[in-house]
Amino acid sequence: MRIGLLTEGGYPYAVGEGGRWCERLVRGLGQHQFDLYALGGTGRPLPLPPNARVVRTADLGGPDAPGVPAASKGPAEHRASRRAHGRHERRRFAEAYHRLVTGICAEDEGTPFATGLYALAELAREHGGLPGALRSDDAVRALESACRAPGARRGAAAAGLSDHLAFAEHLERLLRPLSLDWYGEGALGAVDLCHAAAGGAVALPGLLAKRFFGTPLLVTEYGVPLRTHYLSPAGADLSAPLRALLAAFHGRLAAETYRQAALLTPGNAHARRWQERCGADRARIRTVHPGMAADRFAEVGEDEGSGDPATLVWIGRVEPAKDLIALLHAFAEIRSRQPDARLRIVAVPAPDPGAGAYLAHCKGLAAQLFPDEATGAHAVGDNPVSFEELGDPEAPTLEDAYASGAIVVLSSLVEGFPASLVEAMFCARATVSTDVGAVVEIIGGTGLVVPPRNPRALADACLALLRDPERRHRLGAAARARALELFTVEQNLAAFRGIYLELLSHAPVRHRPGDGVPFAHPAEAHVPGSWAHKAVTAGTGTPDA
Repeated sequence: MRIGLLTEGGYPYAVGEGGRWCERLVRGLGQHQFDLYALGGTGRPLPLPPNARVVRTADLGGPDAPGVPAASKGPAEHRASRRAHGRHERRRFAEAYHRLVTGICAEDEGTPFATGLYALAELAREHGGLPGALRSDDAVRALESACRAPGARRGAAAAGLSDHLAFAEHLERLLRPLSLDWYGEGALGAVDLCHAAAGGAVALPGLLAKRFFGTPLLVTEYGVPLRTHYLSPAGADLSAPLRALLAAFHGRLAAETYRQAALLTPGNAHARRWQERCGADRARIRTVHPGMAADRFAEVGEDEGSGDPATLVWIGRVEPAKDLIALLHAFAEIRSRQPDARLRIVAVPAPDPGAGAYLAHCKGLAAQLFPDEATGAHAVGDNPVSFEELGDPEAPTLEDAYASGAIVVLSSLVEGFPASLVEAMFCARATVSTDVGAVVEIIGGTGLVVPPRNPRALADACLALLRDPERRHRLGAAARARALELFTVEQNLAAFRGIYLELLSHAPVRHRPGDGVPFAHPAEAHVPGSWAHKAVTAGTGTPDA
């Protein structure tokens, strides 16, 4: 089977949790051919296995991206663009764009968004893209008309000219995948299945492949783009009408993606609930937990006596959503009731430039909470709180960090699928977590869960485990057994192996030039026996010697 794997900003150009998942999928399902289509990928790709190749890459944020804004063009290029699209094409664009923005602005859900989206895609395919059109005066006028039409949602009706211009700019960037050269017989038209590694813009090429070629679409979401949009701090500086319009676009695109996908595979029940809220059909949703490598943690998990029994460990990216402030206040309560307790905060390096300021704030708070005791990055045995970074001598690897303590703490305010929690379970560590995201689904009764923003509850739960070694070991063993059953690479690959075959069995048979002779290798050729060679030669037309 030829799989068109759609990715964004990760595999095969970057290493991250999403990229590692894609790599494990490609390498684990070696019987399939993977054609990689990467949005946002730049540089040299990572080494690929023989069954994978990079077919298309598009950097949609660069100045040479398809659908370059008209504002970035000079007068000559703008006039040439208008001449390239004659009066008939401009009228078609205006009608299609009006349907699209009417579907975004309207309060009730209808079909104008989808019909407008596909009409724009047809126009882009016929004319090699939509250069300048999505940021033209016609587009802004259509948007203004849709916002002021009867039945428009309140946020759209409140939008002013500056909001119209800003939203037109955002919409141009969001719709750049329409202008890609991916929709031909030599590209996505040649695959048997499109597998989008995320929703939103990543799934948009898969939507068009289904529209143009009838290619089945599989969408895997470990985080729902609409939820990410609502929680993103990047929108804090935007006006309320602009935020409402952007949320409406993401909601309409998600709903259309869920309608057209042959199957949705959320990574957890939390993501599944978001999909259902956006209109996804329960019959076409199948939860597939992300597979994680368990082997690297086997030695720690099998050593039941490892770890300082008085040490708590926190591991993750240092950012406000992790609520280290509440953790430090909780640890102050723990320390007052159990003076030998220790807390190790191990930061995973992150590209976020604001992480340093938050980390400095946390260190300052620790100094205030423990004024008589030095806090620093070294001498874990002497300091009640240590701030370290993964890769330092004190925490060279994740395994070492988890092995150093008896309890792993997660204090987050917001989470999707917290990988650190699964890693702690692989290490047979008892956990104390806040009730956010997919935490309860992951833990399943093998750890303690407390409300977020509640340092007292967090402290009480940690103390309960610090003072009860037998319970701590029992929960850790149960956690490891649960993680090995549900969250390994093997279970993830087995699920997608069956899903691929299931979707292919319902898709029309395609035979393309170069695929070889149909039935050249009959099933009996793979069964050991003296007649196997005869079956192969008969199937290929080779005379039997």
